[in-house]
Amino acid sequence: MSQPAPVLHCGARTLSLSAPVVMGILNVTPDSFSDGGRFNQRDAALAQARQMVADGAAIIDIGGESTRPGAVPVSPQQELDRVLPVVEALNAELDVVLSLDTSTPAVMTAGAAAGAGLINDVRALTRPGALAAAAATGLPVCLMHTQGEPDVMQDAPSYEDVVAEVEQYLLARLAAAEAAGIARSQLLIDPGFGFGKTDPHNLRLLQELPRLARFGVPLLVGLSRKSLVGRTLSRPVDERLAGSLALAVLAAERGAQIVRVHDVRETVDALRMTRAVLGAA
Repeated sequence: MSQPAPVLHCGARTLSLSAPVVMGILNVTPDSFSDGGRFNQRDAALAQARQMVADGAAIIDIGGESTRPGAVPVSPQQELDRVLPVVEALNAELDVVLSLDTSTPAVMTAGAAAGAGLINDVRALTRPGALAAAAATGLPVCLMHTQGEPDVMQDAPSYEDVVAEVEQYLLARLAAAEAAGIARSQLLIDPGFGFGKTDPHNLRLLQELPRLARFGVPLLVGLSRKSLVGRTLSRPVDERLAGSLALAVLAAERGAQIVRVHDVRETVDALRMTRAVLGAA
């Protein structure tokens, strides 16, 4: 397949993917697994976003519905009330691509109108109306693989061949998105580390990541502070930086072009060193 275009058109902004970039996580929720409640007030969210941009984030990913294991869905209005004021304020102040971490059609529509430049959907546009809403925005969309909804996805995830099944799912969702009118040049994929997967599933997916990088669309990965790191290293969530950096570097080496993280400055440095070693600095 052809190689991904080096530039994504994100509304009023563009995003170069000629080298791996960092997406900073901004959870405006009270219950996210790592930083729930820290940034669900507008001023705290704005301050955190400013710091992440100063630290080198190319994208700020704004989420108003927790998708941690066991999370319960929120209403569209709750999600809108959490997300829209932050999107509007950041769009007015910062020259950075704003991503909507959402599966909700109303949030996609209103968020795009408020200045968001990318849709990052852990449910890969499977909610009713999501395909049409995403297509109407004209924004790039990241389609993620998951097995089951967040409240049950980690109960007993099972695959005959996790890499093959993730590939098949993502290819089907790419086809559905294209059929809905979203240009392939505006599509990204995410294997969904930690979403309906055991530690062996996650490790095998990371080992085989180049298979997904050959799809011809940009590859986004999110491994920051996840339970995989905690269980492998026996570290609580606030002591997972070293493990997260190792996974970010390994993912970039294997073809990831966007790395979604909590610790922006440290990850930017790690990726810069990776590029230097690989001769792409």
